[in-house]
Amino acid sequence: MIEYQDVAAALQRERGDAVVVTAMTQTRFWKAASDRPELDIPTNNSMGKASSIGFGIAIGAPGRKVIVQDGDGSLIMNLGSLITVAGKSPKNFYHVVYDNGMYAVTGGQPIPGAGNIDWPGLALASGYRAAYSFDDTEEMATEMPRIMAEEGPIMIHVKVKPVITTNLGVIQTWESNAVMPAQMRSVKAELASA
Repeated sequence: MIEYQDVAAALQRERGDAVVVTAMTQTRFWKAASDRPELDIPTNNSMGKASSIGFGIAIGAPGRKVIVQDGDGSLIMNLGSLITVAGKSPKNFYHVVYDNGMYAVTGGQPIPGAGNIDWPGLALASGYRAAYSFDDTEEMATEMPRIMAEEGPIMIHVKVKPVITTNLGVIQTWESNAVMPAQMRSVKAELASA
């Protein structure tokens, strides 16, 4: 299994000027790796929506790569997004699914079907152009440049070591609910100036 921070580091090396949308636990590790926070959109208070938000950006800015860092538990809540993404087939869409088999932010309860879900198979059956699966850090890091040079939509499934992140700070307050809209405005401004 792979450490969250190793996935984030591999993605950061290939990021360039891509917009990055993160879900829940992925946000914590991405914030430590990202060197372009003005192009990052954390979706901590909208579990299950990272893929839909990333898809909208990919369609609206077809010349810019979009990397969605999704959790297995988050994606389960919005499986229909796989078919929606595949239906429009944006070439700039890269969907990274961190598979830890649990809902890490609520205490580590197992997700439905934990250990039995074929994430790459779901992506391919939905119509993604390609799907890859990794459980080895070196292999993932070696393959990432090639994968990120391919046309999407692509799913990159990564089996990660579980980390309970109940201290993530995902709480519903006026301040926390303002983070995602503020970051979306930041990304919009960056895309408009490009």
